[in-house]
Amino acid sequence: MTKQIRQLDRVVIRFAGDSGDGMQLTGDRFTSETAQLGNDISTLPNFPAEIRAPAGTLPGVSSFQVHFADYDILTPGDAPNVLVAMNPAALKANLADLPRGADIIVNTDEFTKRNLAKVGYQASPLDDDSLDGYVVHPVALTSMTVGALADQQVSKKDAERAKNMFALGLLSWMYSRPYESTLRFLERKFAKRPELVAANVAAFRAGWNFGETTDSFSVRYEVKPAKMVPGTYRNITGNAALSLGLVAAGVRSGLPVFLGAYPITPASDILHELSKHKRFGIVTMQAEDEIAAVGAALGASYGGALGVTTTSGPGVALKSETISLAVALELPLVIVDVQRAGPSTGMPTKTEQADLNMALYGRHGEAPVAVIAPKSPSDCFHAAIEAARIALTYRTPVLLLSDNYVANGSEPWLLPDVESLPDLRVEFATAPNGDDGTFLPYLRDPQTLARPWAIPGTPGLEHRIGGLEKADKTGDISYDPANHDFMVRTRAARIEAIPVPDVEVEDPDGNARLLVLGWGSTYGPIGAACRRLRQRGLPVAQAHLRHLAPMPANLGEVLRSYDRVVIPEMNLGQLAQVIRGKYLVDAIGYNQVRGLPFTATELETMLEEVLKNV
Repeated sequence: MTKQIRQLDRVVIRFAGDSGDGMQLTGDRFTSETAQLGNDISTLPNFPAEIRAPAGTLPGVSSFQVHFADYDILTPGDAPNVLVAMNPAALKANLADLPRGADIIVNTDEFTKRNLAKVGYQASPLDDDSLDGYVVHPVALTSMTVGALADQQVSKKDAERAKNMFALGLLSWMYSRPYESTLRFLERKFAKRPELVAANVAAFRAGWNFGETTDSFSVRYEVKPAKMVPGTYRNITGNAALSLGLVAAGVRSGLPVFLGAYPITPASDILHELSKHKRFGIVTMQAEDEIAAVGAALGASYGGALGVTTTSGPGVALKSETISLAVALELPLVIVDVQRAGPSTGMPTKTEQADLNMALYGRHGEAPVAVIAPKSPSDCFHAAIEAARIALTYRTPVLLLSDNYVANGSEPWLLPDVESLPDLRVEFATAPNGDDGTFLPYLRDPQTLARPWAIPGTPGLEHRIGGLEKADKTGDISYDPANHDFMVRTRAARIEAIPVPDVEVEDPDGNARLLVLGWGSTYGPIGAACRRLRQRGLPVAQAHLRHLAPMPANLGEVLRSYDRVVIPEMNLGQLAQVIRGKYLVDAIGYNQVRGLPFTATELETMLEEVLKNV
């Protein structure tokens, strides 16, 4: 059968099903295939917090959205062009996000009376007119998979589980994706069970062949590779990129990297990834709790390693006392906070940017630290190196604010030239530095205000540590009021003196009167919205902050050069509050705390309204 091939410039696909249907694996494999073809990609996994919610219910729906194009894209897409719904719950949970005319591929085998009732359907939406505005493709995914595996040496239950591979095969055919890497992946994943390798490969091929032969899909689509900077790319998630950034920081500094961590969503993948890289001097410890994890990391820094701890918001709260101790000791420490929706346990698998205030101020006493935030999954690599650079150079804790959106999302990453990465080597104290031949542990470098880093056991460099206030230079315990005032101000000055790059403004025409300022993962939606407005002839400028403490030296000048400043945040206005207080700029906050990232469309609409009054 000859099928029509239609060229597209971009597609957004969402795989959705029960949390046991393998939607994250399916989406990940489709993404890997797409990355190999050379498209630009951006993904948004979305899964329930429950380990296993009741099957077939709305709380148990898991989805994976992938946006791929033949040009540079910034977001996982506002709305899917295609929804693969493995059951009624997946359809009902995602239908409101679909534009009219979107394709819906439904697994008709799961549209039973019982499953329909679980989500409140009185009758099947496949049998009434509720889906008339969409292009519906009914496919008996489960029974066709079982039929395709009738000759395989697997149970019916295992055959039914392979229906996600049937769906992946169908979508891979539909969008002309290469599939060899998926077959190799299945061979590795089920290497100890050859019968499951054969079954999943057969299910994948059956889905591909179904698309090739059925009358239900008369059109096949192609999305050409994107024009990208030449080099070697790999698809990478934010957590994986951050992990490799820490590995690179260890190599470039010549120091062992010690990770003390307690498992917590959505940061646990960093512990898993770093545990694979022992050959690069990485030591990982899964501690009994958050406090032990950060204590061990700080102890490692005292011993001459790059100490790192990873967590999410609740863990940062528990670590705050030890972070304050690191401020007093003036030792390097990297604290990675992969933010999630709070407060308390909140929504562990959903995203938010609500830990900024805690990062800036969430410690007792005057305990300033450096704070930086990556803007995208691949940027997590460079943000991790920057966090290590600041921590090692200025002997300070650094809070690295990632979030669930960038941590679990993925995009192409251009592998850097290792030699182009910063030289992070440090010089440890090796001899007494006092005029009288004594060691002064708080005698500071005049450029960085950092104190010497002396490895325990170095002859002649014995010194006191602990949380009690230190005397300037000698490090002796001091309760002197003037000394305490001096030490507090000096620690604050050390942070403020850290040189960070100037904030760059994207204002192509140079005549914009509105500036959109963001930080962290809002970069993609803000950038996409600004692009759309400029394409419509509406001038708008964009600036994005990586360094939140200290802030770029030119930020005040930039802010005051625009008539209006809008700050979209996934919180109730934390950066906006800081900007107003620090720069006396009446910034307009645009805020949401839905556990989901902004869409470019909603930001475009909001900014257009603001522009009317500029």
